[in-house]
Amino acid sequence: MIMTAAITCLALNVYHEARNETMNGMYAVASVVINRVQDDRWPNNVCAVVKDGYRKDSYKCQFSWYCDGKSDRPQEDRSWAMAVLVADDILRGTVDDVSHGATHYHANYVKPIWAKKLTRTVSYGSHIFYK
Repeated sequence: MIMTAAITCLALNVYHEARNETMNGMYAVASVVINRVQDDRWPNNVCAVVKDGYRKDSYKCQFSWYCDGKSDRPQEDRSWAMAVLVADDILRGTVDDVSHGATHYHANYVKPIWAKKLTRTVSYGSHIFYK
């Protein structure tokens, strides 16, 4: 497999957002990125969606790991390998969208105000998905 920028960006997002989830949870997180790429409200490529909202000295990223000031380098080899596999599968279109069209998600221990305005589609592990 050739590690394209899209695979790397998507795998990093899966790794940092869902590495402790089930495979469905990982695929759902990856699907949210793809659903955003296909939606006019977000940038039209994977890396731009993953990095959306970043401003120097600002912590308003769409995905919190990208703005948390910590190293983005994966530390767990097995989890990174799984994240790369998930990213590759999603980008090749070999896996159905298990998020059911979701463009948003959050951990079940937070209550974002935007969740009330969206339709819940599914939950996997500690993540709840919405469209």
